Amino acid sequence: MTHADKGKYAQKHSPEVNVEDSLKQEVRQAAKENNVSCLIAEEIAGRKSVSLGDVGIALDILNINITECQLGLFGYRPQKKIVQLARKVAPDLKQAISDALSDGRLSCSTAWAIAKQLKLSRKKVSAACEALKIRIKPCQLGAF
Repeated sequence: MTHADKGKYAQKHSPEVNVEDSLKQEVRQAAKENNVSCLIAEEIAGRKSVSLGDVGIALDILNINITECQLGLFGYRPQKKIVQLARKVAPDLKQAISDALSDGRLSCSTAWAIAKQLKLSRKKVSAACEALKIRIKPCQLGAF
């Protein structure tokens, strides 16, 4: 969805999509100025024992914005995106990213897994992808 679709996120889902009331309540309580950060969404998923995708659907149904992507890709003000281009990409990181590509892209969940495996910050993996001109998509929360 685009910026023009802001506030219409529920339209991404069929009317039959059902989100547990307790999950919706937790998401509503976490929202500040109609925003929930990626980190808070991850914490909610852990507390509720649901996937990030489930939290993302709840956010969409409630038309709540996702902010402060942990990869630095969206949701920051005023620049929207804070990830920087890595000046140099370590060979092991480059190999891990290359091995994990699907249709020339790296999924958000795989970027997180690579960061964990190589003991790097998530933003370092994202910065490497920027340098390698690799898009990170899809988002685990359903953004973009």
